[in-house]
Amino acid sequence: MDLRAEVRDQEWVEQIKTDYRAAELTDVDRALCDHAIKLTRTPAAVDPSDLDHLRKLGLSDRAIHDATQVISFFNYINRIADGLGVDLEPEMPAAGRDPR
Repeated sequence: MDLRAEVRDQEWVEQIKTDYRAAELTDVDRALCDHAIKLTRTPAAVDPSDLDHLRKLGLSDRAIHDATQVISFFNYINRIADGLGVDLEPEMPAAGRDPR
């Protein structure tokens, strides 16, 4: 299941895809998106202050752990799929992928 099926609001999903910072999100959701971007692009730069920020927004250590696990899993599985040339699901756009 993906976000489109979960919320059934294609316009909102497009806002998040285009620029989640401009989308209507809660402070917690925006902070989790920021965490996902940093963990994905510069994982070695994540430090205790990043986790403290999430805690200050009300997330428990368990919630931070779970979010980090999910973010990391998606990073991992996407790299496996890209590295092995796994075909995308029919409903997923091929932008940025080498069509085979």
